[in-house]
Amino acid sequence: MKTIINEGCKGFLFKKGKFMRMLDAGSFAAFGGTRICVANVNEDPVAVKYTDPSGTRSIDPRIFLKDPAFRAQTTEVVANDGELTLHFADGIFRDILPAGNYLFWTAGISHSFLRVSLSETQFPKDFPEYLFDHPKLLPYVCTVTVSQKQKALLFVGKKFVQMLDTGIYHFVRGFVPVEAKLVATCLLHEDIVGQEILTADKVSLRINCTCTYRITDYVKAITETDDYAAQLHTAFQLALREFVEEKRLDDLLACKGELSAHLLETLRKKGETLYLDIEEAAVKDIILPGEIRDIMNTVLVAEKRAQANVITRREEVASTRSLLNTARLMEENATLYRLKEMEYIERICEHVGNITLNGTSDLLSQLTSALCGKKKKD
Repeated sequence: MKTIINEGCKGFLFKKGKFMRMLDAGSFAAFGGTRICVANVNEDPVAVKYTDPSGTRSIDPRIFLKDPAFRAQTTEVVANDGELTLHFADGIFRDILPAGNYLFWTAGISHSFLRVSLSETQFPKDFPEYLFDHPKLLPYVCTVTVSQKQKALLFVGKKFVQMLDTGIYHFVRGFVPVEAKLVATCLLHEDIVGQEILTADKVSLRINCTCTYRITDYVKAITETDDYAAQLHTAFQLALREFVEEKRLDDLLACKGELSAHLLETLRKKGETLYLDIEEAAVKDIILPGEIRDIMNTVLVAEKRAQANVITRREEVASTRSLLNTARLMEENATLYRLKEMEYIERICEHVGNITLNGTSDLLSQLTSALCGKKKKD
Protein backbone atom coordinates (compact mmCIF):
# COMPACT_ATOMS: atom_id res chain seq x y z
CA MET A 1 0.00 0.00 0.00
CA LYS A 2 1.44 3.34 -1.07
CA THR A 3 1.12 6.43 1.13
CA ILE A 4 1.85 9.98 -0.03
CA ILE A 5 2.83 12.56 2.58
CA ASN A 6 2.30 16.11 1.30
CA GLU A 7 4.27 19.24 2.20
CA GLY A 8 3.14 20.64 5.54
CA CYS A 9 2.46 17.16 6.87
CA LYS A 10 4.38 14.55 8.78
CA GLY A 11 4.06 10.77 8.70
CA PHE A 12 4.45 8.32 11.53
CA LEU A 13 5.55 4.80 10.68
CA PHE A 14 4.18 1.93 12.75
CA LYS A 15 5.25 -1.68 12.43
CA LYS A 16 3.08 -4.27 14.05
CA GLY A 17 1.56 -1.54 16.23
CA LYS A 18 4.92 -0.16 17.38
CA PHE A 19 6.10 3.34 16.48
CA MET A 20 9.29 3.29 14.47
CA ARG A 21 10.07 6.83 13.26
CA MET A 22 8.71 10.09 11.87
CA LEU A 23 8.59 10.59 8.10
CA ASP A 24 8.90 13.83 6.10
CA ALA A 25 7.01 14.67 2.90
CA GLY A 26 7.27 12.05 0.14
CA SER A 27 5.88 8.73 -1.14
CA PHE A 28 6.16 5.63 1.01
CA ALA A 29 5.02 2.04 0.64
CA ALA A 30 3.55 0.28 3.64
CA PHE A 31 3.79 -3.51 3.64
CA GLY A 32 4.51 -6.42 5.94
CA GLY A 33 2.32 -5.27 8.84
CA THR A 34 3.36 -1.60 8.64
CA ARG A 35 1.11 1.43 8.47
CA ILE A 36 1.65 5.15 8.20
CA CYS A 37 -0.38 7.80 10.05
CA VAL A 38 -0.33 11.37 8.75
CA ALA A 39 -0.51 14.59 10.83
CA ASN A 40 -0.88 18.19 9.62
CA VAL A 41 1.98 20.34 10.89
CA ASN A 42 -0.28 23.42 10.81
CA GLU A 43 -2.62 21.93 13.41
CA ASP A 44 -2.19 23.31 16.90
CA PRO A 45 -1.46 21.41 19.14
CA VAL A 46 -0.03 18.20 17.62
CA ALA A 47 -2.85 15.85 16.71
CA VAL A 48 -2.29 12.46 15.12
CA LYS A 49 -5.24 10.31 14.04
CA TYR A 50 -5.39 6.80 12.66
CA THR A 51 -8.21 5.46 10.50
CA ASP A 52 -8.95 1.76 10.27
CA PRO A 53 -12.09 -0.22 9.43
CA SER A 54 -13.31 0.19 13.01
CA GLY A 55 -13.25 4.02 12.72
CA THR A 56 -10.98 6.97 13.43
CA ARG A 57 -9.13 7.22 16.70
CA SER A 58 -6.57 9.66 18.14
CA ILE A 59 -3.05 8.67 19.05
CA ASP A 60 -1.28 10.18 22.07
CA PRO A 61 1.57 12.19 20.46
CA ARG A 62 3.82 11.73 23.51
CA ILE A 63 4.70 8.25 22.25
CA PHE A 64 6.65 9.98 19.44
CA LEU A 65 9.01 11.80 21.83
CA LYS A 66 11.54 8.96 21.63
CA ASP A 67 12.22 10.05 18.06
CA PRO A 68 14.93 12.79 18.10
CA ALA A 69 13.54 14.35 14.90
CA PHE A 70 10.09 14.68 16.48
CA ARG A 71 11.52 16.22 19.63
CA ALA A 72 13.51 18.73 17.59
CA GLN A 73 10.42 19.92 15.74
CA THR A 74 8.03 20.16 18.68
CA THR A 75 7.83 21.85 22.05
CA GLU A 76 6.13 20.38 25.10
CA VAL A 77 4.26 22.19 27.84
CA VAL A 78 2.37 21.02 30.91
CA ALA A 79 -0.67 23.04 32.03
CA ASN A 80 -1.18 22.50 35.75
CA ASP A 81 -4.35 22.61 37.80
CA GLY A 82 -4.87 25.83 39.73
CA GLU A 83 -3.28 28.09 37.16
CA LEU A 84 -3.96 29.69 33.80
CA THR A 85 -1.58 28.66 31.04
CA LEU A 86 -1.72 31.19 28.22
CA HIS A 87 -0.42 30.06 24.85
CA PHE A 88 1.23 32.56 22.46
CA ALA A 89 2.36 31.80 18.91
CA ASP A 90 4.83 34.31 17.51
CA GLY A 91 3.80 36.66 20.31
CA ILE A 92 0.09 36.45 19.44
CA PHE A 93 -2.31 35.11 22.06
CA ARG A 94 -3.95 31.88 20.96
CA ASP A 95 -5.78 30.28 23.86
CA ILE A 96 -5.91 29.27 27.53
CA LEU A 97 -4.81 25.67 27.88
CA PRO A 98 -6.84 23.41 30.17
CA ALA A 99 -4.85 21.26 32.58
CA GLY A 100 -2.89 18.62 30.71
CA ASN A 101 0.19 17.86 28.55
CA TYR A 102 0.54 19.50 25.12
CA LEU A 103 2.91 19.29 22.17
CA PHE A 104 3.17 22.03 19.53
CA TRP A 105 4.90 22.01 16.14
CA THR A 106 7.79 24.48 16.00
CA ALA A 107 8.11 24.56 12.21
CA GLY A 108 8.63 28.28 11.61
CA ILE A 109 6.58 29.21 14.73
CA SER A 110 7.85 30.42 18.09
CA HIS A 111 5.68 29.23 20.98
CA SER A 112 5.66 30.87 24.39
CA PHE A 113 3.58 30.39 27.50
CA LEU A 114 2.57 32.61 30.39
CA ARG A 115 1.35 31.15 33.66
CA VAL A 116 -1.01 32.90 36.07
CA SER A 117 -1.60 31.30 39.46
CA LEU A 118 -5.24 31.28 40.56
CA SER A 119 -4.05 31.25 44.16
CA GLU A 120 -2.57 34.75 43.75
CA THR A 121 -4.38 38.05 43.36
CA GLN A 122 -1.79 39.89 41.25
CA PHE A 123 -1.06 39.26 37.59
CA PRO A 124 2.59 38.87 36.53
CA LYS A 125 4.35 42.16 35.75
CA ASP A 126 4.86 41.11 32.12
CA PHE A 127 1.17 40.31 31.62
CA PRO A 128 -0.05 42.04 28.39
CA GLU A 129 -2.48 44.89 29.09
CA TYR A 130 -4.68 44.12 26.08
CA LEU A 131 -5.59 40.70 27.47
CA PHE A 132 -7.47 42.17 30.45
CA ASP A 133 -10.40 42.85 28.09
CA HIS A 134 -10.08 39.67 26.06
CA PRO A 135 -13.32 37.61 26.12
CA LYS A 136 -11.46 34.44 27.10
CA LEU A 137 -9.79 36.18 30.07
CA LEU A 138 -12.81 38.10 31.38
CA PRO A 139 -13.97 35.29 33.75
CA TYR A 140 -10.56 35.43 35.46
CA VAL A 141 -10.10 39.21 35.71
CA CYS A 142 -11.50 41.45 38.44
CA THR A 143 -11.32 45.07 37.23
CA VAL A 144 -11.60 47.98 39.66
CA THR A 145 -12.11 51.50 38.29
CA VAL A 146 -11.54 54.38 40.72
CA SER A 147 -12.60 57.86 39.55
CA GLN A 148 -11.06 61.20 40.59
CA LYS A 149 -13.74 61.69 43.26
CA GLN A 150 -13.23 58.27 44.80
CA LYS A 151 -10.89 55.96 46.64
CA ALA A 152 -11.19 52.19 46.82
CA LEU A 153 -10.57 49.89 49.77
CA LEU A 154 -9.13 46.58 48.59
CA PHE A 155 -10.15 43.44 50.50
CA VAL A 156 -8.40 40.14 49.81
CA GLY A 157 -9.94 37.11 51.45
CA LYS A 158 -12.32 39.45 53.36
CA LYS A 159 -9.31 41.25 54.87
CA PHE A 160 -8.46 44.89 54.18
CA VAL A 161 -5.13 45.11 52.34
CA GLN A 162 -4.66 48.61 50.95
CA MET A 163 -6.33 51.78 49.68
CA LEU A 164 -6.37 52.40 45.94
CA ASP A 165 -6.11 55.88 44.45
CA THR A 166 -7.55 57.07 41.14
CA GLY A 167 -6.88 54.60 38.33
CA ILE A 168 -7.81 51.24 36.79
CA TYR A 169 -6.66 48.07 38.56
CA HIS A 170 -6.80 44.41 37.53
CA PHE A 171 -6.74 41.48 39.94
CA VAL A 172 -6.90 37.72 39.47
CA ARG A 173 -10.37 36.30 40.05
CA GLY A 174 -9.36 32.89 41.32
CA PHE A 175 -9.48 30.93 44.55
CA VAL A 176 -8.95 33.97 46.80
CA PRO A 177 -11.95 36.38 46.81
CA VAL A 178 -11.03 39.96 45.83
CA GLU A 179 -13.39 42.84 46.56
CA ALA A 180 -13.02 46.61 46.24
CA LYS A 181 -15.35 49.02 48.04
CA LEU A 182 -15.54 52.52 46.61
CA VAL A 183 -15.84 55.57 48.88
CA ALA A 184 -16.38 59.17 47.79
CA THR A 185 -13.76 61.78 48.60
CA CYS A 186 -15.96 64.73 47.57
CA LEU A 187 -18.74 66.49 49.48
CA LEU A 188 -21.75 64.16 49.62
CA HIS A 189 -25.39 65.17 49.48
CA GLU A 190 -28.46 63.35 50.72
CA ASP A 191 -32.12 64.32 50.64
CA ILE A 192 -34.53 63.03 53.28
CA VAL A 193 -37.92 63.47 51.68
CA GLY A 194 -41.54 62.73 52.55
CA GLN A 195 -41.09 62.20 56.30
CA GLU A 196 -44.61 61.98 57.76
CA ILE A 197 -44.66 63.11 61.41
CA LEU A 198 -47.43 64.03 63.88
CA THR A 199 -47.06 67.28 65.81
CA ALA A 200 -48.01 67.66 69.48
CA ASP A 201 -51.54 68.79 68.41
CA LYS A 202 -51.92 65.70 66.15
CA VAL A 203 -51.40 67.40 62.80
CA SER A 204 -49.78 65.14 60.22
CA LEU A 205 -46.97 66.86 58.34
CA ARG A 206 -44.66 65.84 55.53
CA ILE A 207 -41.18 67.31 55.88
CA ASN A 208 -38.35 67.38 53.33
CA CYS A 209 -34.79 67.91 54.55
CA THR A 210 -31.30 68.02 53.09
CA CYS A 211 -27.88 67.09 54.40
CA THR A 212 -24.31 67.50 53.13
CA TYR A 213 -21.36 65.65 54.64
CA ARG A 214 -17.83 64.43 54.00
CA ILE A 215 -16.08 61.20 55.05
CA THR A 216 -13.20 61.88 57.44
CA ASP A 217 -11.71 58.37 57.73
CA TYR A 218 -12.36 56.16 54.70
CA VAL A 219 -11.00 52.94 56.19
CA LYS A 220 -12.84 53.14 59.51
CA ALA A 221 -16.05 54.33 57.84
CA ILE A 222 -16.10 51.07 55.86
CA THR A 223 -14.51 48.60 58.26
CA GLU A 224 -16.02 49.77 61.56
CA THR A 225 -19.53 50.80 60.47
CA ASP A 226 -22.28 48.91 58.71
CA ASP A 227 -23.54 51.16 55.90
CA TYR A 228 -22.76 54.63 57.25
CA ALA A 229 -25.16 56.27 54.77
CA ALA A 230 -28.12 54.24 56.05
CA GLN A 231 -27.22 54.97 59.68
CA LEU A 232 -26.98 58.69 58.92
CA HIS A 233 -30.39 58.56 57.26
CA THR A 234 -31.90 56.85 60.32
CA ALA A 235 -30.28 59.37 62.69
CA PHE A 236 -31.75 62.19 60.61
CA GLN A 237 -35.24 60.69 60.88
CA LEU A 238 -34.99 60.23 64.64
CA ALA A 239 -33.70 63.77 65.24
CA LEU A 240 -36.50 65.17 63.09
CA ARG A 241 -39.19 63.24 64.98
CA GLU A 242 -37.71 64.14 68.35
CA PHE A 243 -38.13 67.85 67.64
CA VAL A 244 -41.42 67.87 65.70
CA GLU A 245 -43.40 65.60 68.01
CA GLU A 246 -42.86 68.02 70.92
CA LYS A 247 -44.11 71.10 69.04
CA ARG A 248 -47.55 72.35 68.12
CA LEU A 249 -48.12 73.27 64.49
CA ASP A 250 -48.05 77.04 65.03
CA ASP A 251 -44.91 76.82 67.14
CA LEU A 252 -43.21 74.58 64.59
CA LEU A 253 -43.92 76.95 61.71
CA ALA A 254 -42.60 79.84 63.79
CA CYS A 255 -39.30 78.11 64.69
CA LYS A 256 -38.23 76.45 61.46
CA GLY A 257 -34.73 77.82 61.97
CA GLU A 258 -34.52 76.19 65.39
CA LEU A 259 -35.41 72.86 63.81
CA SER A 260 -32.53 73.16 61.33
CA ALA A 261 -30.13 74.08 64.15
CA HIS A 262 -31.32 71.06 66.19
CA LEU A 263 -30.78 68.72 63.23
CA LEU A 264 -27.28 70.05 62.56
CA GLU A 265 -26.20 69.73 66.21
CA THR A 266 -27.64 66.23 66.61
CA LEU A 267 -26.22 64.90 63.35
CA ARG A 268 -22.75 66.28 64.01
CA LYS A 269 -22.58 64.25 67.20
CA LYS A 270 -23.78 61.15 65.37
CA GLY A 271 -21.41 61.83 62.47
CA GLU A 272 -18.39 61.62 64.77
CA THR A 273 -19.22 57.98 65.54
CA LEU A 274 -19.66 57.24 61.82
CA TYR A 275 -16.43 59.08 60.84
CA LEU A 276 -18.42 61.72 58.97
CA ASP A 277 -18.17 65.50 59.04
CA ILE A 278 -21.67 66.98 58.77
CA GLU A 279 -21.40 70.38 57.11
CA GLU A 280 -25.07 71.22 56.67
CA ALA A 281 -28.45 69.89 57.79
CA ALA A 282 -31.58 71.91 57.15
CA VAL A 283 -35.34 71.75 56.53
CA LYS A 284 -36.34 72.41 52.92
CA ASP A 285 -40.14 72.13 53.03
CA ILE A 286 -42.93 71.61 55.52
CA ILE A 287 -45.98 70.33 53.65
CA LEU A 288 -49.37 70.68 55.39
CA PRO A 289 -52.43 68.49 54.77
CA GLY A 290 -54.96 69.92 52.34
CA GLU A 291 -57.60 70.71 54.99
CA ILE A 292 -55.13 72.45 57.29
CA ARG A 293 -53.71 74.40 54.37
CA ASP A 294 -57.19 75.64 53.40
CA ILE A 295 -57.95 76.68 56.98
CA MET A 296 -54.66 78.55 57.31
CA ASN A 297 -55.28 80.31 54.01
CA THR A 298 -58.70 81.41 55.27
CA VAL A 299 -57.19 82.70 58.51
CA LEU A 300 -54.50 84.53 56.55
CA VAL A 301 -57.09 86.21 54.30
CA ALA A 302 -59.14 87.28 57.34
CA GLU A 303 -56.05 88.72 59.03
CA LYS A 304 -55.07 90.68 55.93
CA ARG A 305 -58.60 92.05 55.55
CA ALA A 306 -58.63 93.17 59.19
CA GLN A 307 -55.26 94.86 58.70
CA ALA A 308 -56.58 96.58 55.57
CA ASN A 309 -59.66 97.86 57.47
CA VAL A 310 -57.48 99.23 60.27
CA ILE A 311 -55.28 101.03 57.76
CA THR A 312 -58.34 102.44 55.93
CA ARG A 313 -59.88 103.77 59.15
CA ARG A 314 -56.55 105.22 60.23
CA GLU A 315 -56.21 107.07 56.92
CA GLU A 316 -59.81 108.36 57.12
CA VAL A 317 -59.22 109.72 60.63
CA ALA A 318 -55.98 111.36 59.50
CA SER A 319 -57.75 112.93 56.51
CA THR A 320 -60.60 114.25 58.69
CA ARG A 321 -58.16 115.65 61.21
CA SER A 322 -56.28 117.40 58.43
CA LEU A 323 -59.50 119.00 57.12
CA LEU A 324 -60.40 120.13 60.63
CA ASN A 325 -57.02 121.75 61.11
CA THR A 326 -57.30 123.50 57.75
CA ALA A 327 -60.76 124.86 58.63
CA ARG A 328 -59.51 126.23 61.94
CA LEU A 329 -56.60 127.97 60.26
CA MET A 330 -58.85 129.61 57.67
CA GLU A 331 -61.29 130.70 60.38
CA GLU A 332 -58.52 132.37 62.32
CA ASN A 333 -56.73 133.91 59.29
CA ALA A 334 -58.75 135.89 56.72
CA THR A 335 -55.87 136.04 54.26
CA LEU A 336 -55.52 132.26 54.29
CA TYR A 337 -59.28 131.95 53.76
CA ARG A 338 -59.03 134.35 50.83
CA LEU A 339 -56.17 132.39 49.25
CA LYS A 340 -58.10 129.14 49.63
CA GLU A 341 -61.16 130.81 48.01
CA MET A 342 -59.06 131.95 45.07
CA GLU A 343 -57.65 128.43 44.69
CA TYR A 344 -61.13 126.98 44.36
CA ILE A 345 -62.18 129.76 41.95
CA GLU A 346 -59.22 128.84 39.77
CA ARG A 347 -60.28 125.21 39.71
CA ILE A 348 -63.86 126.17 38.82
CA CYS A 349 -62.75 128.45 36.02
CA GLU A 350 -60.93 125.56 34.37
CA HIS A 351 -64.33 123.97 33.65
CA VAL A 352 -66.26 127.18 32.60
CA GLY A 353 -66.31 128.28 28.96
CA ASN A 354 -67.33 132.04 29.10
CA ILE A 355 -67.91 134.39 32.03
CA THR A 356 -69.57 137.88 31.57
CA LEU A 357 -68.93 140.48 34.28
CA ASN A 358 -70.77 143.89 34.78
CA GLY A 359 -70.60 146.40 37.62
CA THR A 360 -68.38 148.90 39.29
CA SER A 361 -66.75 146.62 41.84
CA ASP A 362 -63.31 145.04 41.37
CA LEU A 363 -62.87 142.10 39.01
CA LEU A 364 -62.19 139.53 41.71
CA SER A 365 -65.31 140.43 43.67
CA GLN A 366 -67.48 140.24 40.54
CA LEU A 367 -65.97 136.86 39.61
CA THR A 368 -66.56 135.53 43.09
CA SER A 369 -70.12 136.80 43.13
CA ALA A 370 -70.86 135.35 39.71
CA LEU A 371 -69.49 131.94 40.47
CA CYS A 372 -71.09 131.72 43.91
CA GLY A 373 -74.38 132.88 42.51
CA LYS A 374 -74.22 130.36 39.68
CA LYS A 375 -73.39 127.63 42.09
CA LYS A 376 -76.38 128.48 44.27
CA LYS A 377 -78.65 128.66 41.20
CA ASP A 378 -77.45 125.24 40.06
